[in-house]
Amino acid sequence: MTPYRPAPSARPAPRLAPCILIIGLTLAGCARDHDTTPYPSLAVRPVEKQGFAEPAAKPVVLRPDPALDAQVAEMTRRLTAVEQEFTKAHDQARTDAAKARGAAVGSEAWLTAQTELATLDEIRARTSSLLTEIDDRAIQRAAALEPDYPTLTSLRDRASAAVTRQAAQIKAISDSLPAA
Repeated sequence: MTPYRPAPSARPAPRLAPCILIIGLTLAGCARDHDTTPYPSLAVRPVEKQGFAEPAAKPVVLRPDPALDAQVAEMTRRLTAVEQEFTKAHDQARTDAAKARGAAVGSEAWLTAQTELATLDEIRARTSSLLTEIDDRAIQRAAALEPDYPTLTSLRDRASAAVTRQAAQIKAISDSLPAA
């Protein structure tokens, strides 16, 4: 006996139809026009040819500021006066500290040296206050988008160095005295 076979039909097998459809759609997607793609080109763009270096800074034209020049002159005068006052007080404090080196804590010489140290610290605080005033003026210029003013910057550097120097001198004298 021969096995039963159905008669061939004109229609393709039902499982074969979806496969043919998927293959046809895939090939149709590959055949589209490439000139209308929504994707950018991978070629080098004009902006990428410029490089990543910072552009050259435009030269700053510094206009004279008579009002600021007057303020800087006044602050310079005050700083000079405070520095001279500190120098005199520092000499006196060093002399008194030398006398107090062998003395006991609480003795007359020790108390005199401590008083001179307090005087030095008060003068240093005035110098620091002047530095803050100079900084405030520089901050005002920066907030107004004005360039650095050389005389103000130089005065600020001088005042900052004075505060640092005075603090170091006070510490050196203080360290030379007997601790309380």
